[in-house]
Amino acid sequence: MSRVAIVAALPREIAALVRGTKPDAGLLRQGIHLHEIGSAVVVAGGMGATRVTRAVQAALARADVAMLVSVGLAGACSAEVAAGSLVEAGEVVDALTGERFATESAGPVLATIGAIASVQEKARLLAAYGAAAVDMEAATVGRLARAHGLTFRAVKGISDAHDFELAALERFTGKHGHFRTRAFALHTALRPHRWTKTAKLGRDSGRALAAMTAALQVDLRER
Repeated sequence: MSRVAIVAALPREIAALVRGTKPDAGLLRQGIHLHEIGSAVVVAGGMGATRVTRAVQAALARADVAMLVSVGLAGACSAEVAAGSLVEAGEVVDALTGERFATESAGPVLATIGAIASVQEKARLLAAYGAAAVDMEAATVGRLARAHGLTFRAVKGISDAHDFELAALERFTGKHGHFRTRAFALHTALRPHRWTKTAKLGRDSGRALAAMTAALQVDLRER
């Protein structure tokens, strides 16, 4: 039976979905967290195009995959998209190349760029593409789905509003494209003026991931 490959950047983004399972030990040494749950292969390989490509390759090597689903956190580009909410894109646009990738859904535009988006960049993506949200991986997943003749979806939890500045987090990207949580926590602990903003980001990200996980669980049960 063909399976769904659910592809994220960070292990945190799939943690609730794969709770109770263990990642493949061999792939873990490469920074790839791959789990199998029922009809799905769930994998997180790090942020950015190179790392998500490796994650998809690992999933395709593991199972007969019919659909790629790009999941994880994204930032809002429009004031109409609230932090903590869920967005399923109808189209993904690569803001670097202009390529567009249609999904299986009827939803808004999701833009993909190569870095964490600043407030200024979010506004530009809204103006240029009508993008409701922005991430760093979905266009690569869409491109790989097209190359392999697979169907494609993009389901994103919204961690931050259109006017919330996140670009400074770029410095906390570590080995294998994973987020250096301890370094970020220490950096924040020494800067009390950032505590309120960081706490809001944590709450909104948590709500967004809970909504995303619930939606994916429903989809998997229906399969």
